[in-house]
Amino acid sequence: MPETNLIPSARPSLMDHVAEHGSQSASYVQAIASDFEMLSGSDIADMAHFLCILHGRHPGVVDHAATKTADVVAREWLVKAMEAFTAERAFLTRLTVAAGPISGVRTEDQSNATVLAQRKALEMLSQSDRNGCALGASFALVLDWQAIRPLLEQTAIKLGVEPRAPILPSSEATTALNAELSQSSAVERAINFGVDQILTQHRGLWQLLEARRNARNAD
Repeated sequence: MPETNLIPSARPSLMDHVAEHGSQSASYVQAIASDFEMLSGSDIADMAHFLCILHGRHPGVVDHAATKTADVVAREWLVKAMEAFTAERAFLTRLTVAAGPISGVRTEDQSNATVLAQRKALEMLSQSDRNGCALGASFALVLDWQAIRPLLEQTAIKLGVEPRAPILPSSEATTALNAELSQSSAVERAINFGVDQILTQHRGLWQLLEARRNARNAD
């Protein structure tokens, strides 16, 4: 997995970086956020299905990170994040079932294989032995989920599924822990790498979903 260096030495805050480079920066997310009614039933099924492939399986990014992190300072945050994503996985599963099956946009469609490869990349990332890498991935996932969650709540309302309030660690607690653990430059670089890899995969997922919608509309 090639190392990306999106975060410069004089970088903005972690929250600002996630906002600038994560799901919130994707044109498709921006369009959905401004007009959820633009989505067809197939678009909604795509979103639920592929997010469930990426993050609906146990163990997930945070669970793997917990097994790789011995830092006592991070334990409380990790426990809360694991509990939160247990609930989020159940929510994603309910949405996926309610949305129904996806339909291929063409006979040679490789969308499932693409997202399965993304999930494999995230599994490798979150099981990295590089100190800080898995935590960085977990930080980015929790922060970027703040942009994804409102879309899931609107999906739930559309599908007649009762939305539940998320119990994720707060953005403030996440950024504070990041600052505390980033005192070592080596750990900071590893955290930054983990952050960027999650954001890259999320942007790729939204680009895939937008491409599938465009292909359906073209047909």
